[in-house]
Amino acid sequence: MVMTGGTSGFGAIVAERLKGGSARVILGARRPESDVDTFPLDLAELDSVRGFAAAVRDDLGETPIDALVLNAGLISPDADSRTVDGFETTFAVNHLAHYLLLRLLLPVLAEDAVVTLTTSGTHDPATKASLVTPRHADAELLAHPDRDPDREPKASKAGQHAYTASKLCAVLTARAVAERHPNLTALAYDPGQVFGTGLAKDLALPLRIAWKVMGTPAGWPVRRLSPTLNTRSAAGNTLADLVFGLQTPPDGHTYAALRRGNLTWIELSVQARDDKLAQTLWNDSARLVDFPD
Repeated sequence: MVMTGGTSGFGAIVAERLKGGSARVILGARRPESDVDTFPLDLAELDSVRGFAAAVRDDLGETPIDALVLNAGLISPDADSRTVDGFETTFAVNHLAHYLLLRLLLPVLAEDAVVTLTTSGTHDPATKASLVTPRHADAELLAHPDRDPDREPKASKAGQHAYTASKLCAVLTARAVAERHPNLTALAYDPGQVFGTGLAKDLALPLRIAWKVMGTPAGWPVRRLSPTLNTRSAAGNTLADLVFGLQTPPDGHTYAALRRGNLTWIELSVQARDDKLAQTLWNDSARLVDFPD
């Protein structure tokens, strides 16, 4: 199994469970882990993604990958930062880097491999989350939001849009993979809102403190009130169940959402079920990362 976002948060729970099985686990991370194979990976640099994929393929040789877990992600206070490749950072890390890694490793996935992309219910207006929902999934405008004529004027809302749009892209990408490779199990996994993870590390101090506190037992009463709030344990173990095949999707479903600790298969948002949008995003993303399609 190959995984991003497996060194902290609920991803660490996934990695721990997978390490306890018979499969070998390879993590991509900026810092090495002492008890698991970790190859250097900085999702903010596309050359790093290419290097990671090459290292994985060289190391595995003829051994196919039975699971690809694309779990890492971030949210920023604005949409002003850029990667070394010149792309808006949230979109680049959450979508473009994972898209490129997926394309590079697709040829060496096992015939019946599981591919998961971690998304967020905030991409869907029906979730009624507090974040700005995506206006579009235009890869060019998300990579270069300064070119978007309808860009959110408020910095915090622009940052929210970058995040929720990148999570819409995860759902669309899972659908595109399922369409092109029906032998694979391709899923977008929404863990709900999981406090106490590193997702909020770049936000303002009050938000970081609240995020940390809500992840402790003190946040239990609030979690009882909202169906989208889940513990790290529930989010991590559910994702591990999907990777192990202990939870399988009904026919035609590619979106799994954790609600009150239970896995549900809910209807896609209007944008997420747009076939043309999924196709356009796939092709435009390939162009942005210089992947010959």
